[in-house]
Amino acid sequence: MTIWVDADACPNVIKEILFRAAQRTKMPLTLVANQPIHTPPSPCINSVQVPSGFDVADNYIAQQSKAGDLVITADIPLAADVVAKGAIALNPRGEKYTKENIKQRLTMRNFMEEMRGAGQAMGGPAPFNQQDRQAFANSLDRYLVSCTKKPGQS
Repeated sequence: MTIWVDADACPNVIKEILFRAAQRTKMPLTLVANQPIHTPPSPCINSVQVPSGFDVADNYIAQQSKAGDLVITADIPLAADVVAKGAIALNPRGEKYTKENIKQRLTMRNFMEEMRGAGQAMGGPAPFNQQDRQAFANSLDRYLVSCTKKPGQS
């Protein structure tokens, strides 16, 4: 299993949580961005710089990830792609994208994009805060615990 990070827009505080988790669990962590990403020296942490361009990092993650991997992204179309492959998608605010909720998220995203295009909706998500950081850390911990459980454990 690998943790993939759509790193261009991922908050630094979330990257730090992921660095600590990868070092603690020895789970491979790969950050993908179209710019250089500083990572701590660790055999389980690396970064991939992709060329600049629309959705290049997203496409790389969608192609490289596989069932059982964890993908950290706020990009709903990328989340939909990896969930369809059997990967887990988690946004930086700790919200898990599933087969049950991803279609609704895509529909809402597209609707809001149309509203913004028509000048009827402004702004974006609320500023990232301490509660978001904690929600992400809790969701990540739940995922990591589920990965390390042995069959028959509860």
